[in-house]
Amino acid sequence: TLRTEERQRLARERREEREKQHAAKETQILEKERKAKLQYEKQLEERQRKLKEQKQKEEQRRAAVEEKRKQKIEEEKERYEAVMHRTLERNQRLETRQKRWSWGGSVTPDSESKTALLYAAGKRSTSTANLKQTEAVVNKRLSSSAALLNASDRTRRSQLSPLDSSVISRLLAPTQASLARSKSAATLSAD
Repeated sequence: TLRTEERQRLARERREEREKQHAAKETQILEKERKAKLQYEKQLEERQRKLKEQKQKEEQRRAAVEEKRKQKIEEEKERYEAVMHRTLERNQRLETRQKRWSWGGSVTPDSESKTALLYAAGKRSTSTANLKQTEAVVNKRLSSSAALLNASDRTRRSQLSPLDSSVISRLLAPTQASLARSKSAATLSAD
């Protein structure tokens, strides 16, 4: 009986020892699983944080590129407007110059307005007969000077080609602008 009790006790102790070892192994496994789970969650959070940072950087870069593109478009627009403005100014200056010096063209708007103002002032201060008289004197002077020029140049023109002579005769003819200037000068002198 002692032996059987001893065997039973030893068997019980071995069984308890095995159960303790089994419980310790299970605790170790559970601890490993818990640690692995924590590690996985930490890695997942880190990955999400990195993705978020990368997305923010990408958005900032995209916004910077967009801002730069808008700025470039604005600069090009300003440059284009400046070029257009300069071109328009240059064209207006050329037109004014061409109108002022054209040989058969009209009087420039500026000189037209000056002439009209001078004429109105002359009308108020002098009689219309007086103005007509000064106009006739101016026209007479202009036509006589043109006749003198024509007479002196006829000899020279006979040696030129027909094209050259027509150009010279056009150049020598008084223009509307020169007539208007002479009239305004005459009106001023009459005042």
